[in-house]
Amino acid sequence: MTSREIDEYRELRATIRERSTARLWIVLAGFTAWAALMMATAAFVELPIATLVPLLLLALTFDIVYAIHTAVERVGRYIQVFFEDPGRDRGWEHQAMEFGRRFPGGGVDPLFCWPFWGAIVLNLIPAAVVNPQPGPIEWTVVGGAHVLVAARIFIARRRAAVQRAVDLERFTTLKAEAAGQVRAAPGQP
Repeated sequence: MTSREIDEYRELRATIRERSTARLWIVLAGFTAWAALMMATAAFVELPIATLVPLLLLALTFDIVYAIHTAVERVGRYIQVFFEDPGRDRGWEHQAMEFGRRFPGGGVDPLFCWPFWGAIVLNLIPAAVVNPQPGPIEWTVVGGAHVLVAARIFIARRRAAVQRAVDLERFTTLKAEAAGQVRAAPGQP
């Protein structure tokens, strides 16, 4: 590898490390802020619709976590395709992908789906306690918003489950196309 490639590899690995650590702190900060906001909403607001404010914070926190996860996975596949030789060097990225393929469900949930789903359910409690007889419009709006956020998490989880394979295929295609262009360029007039 050239010195530029070594520098690029180190920076990409550092990006993975930093973003992975940031994801954990974002989850902690997001859940802490959500809990505080939910308690304030339950204590000071008498409308069930007010539960949408902490729900919005939960949704935003999840989307940040999902975006970071997607970016980290994509950088990992880039490293796998452009820096690891599958015939000789079965490095970290190859091994991590093989581990996930051979032992599905053997790790932690990088998107924290279950804690987010639990928080969504808990977020509904103030709506039921503050106003034990909300009208159908209130339940439709409040319940519908909660279901939409839960569905968003479910869809993101399914997409994340296939992301590694999709990104690996796309980067492999890009590398093959680039190799074809490099080979074709010297022979062209």
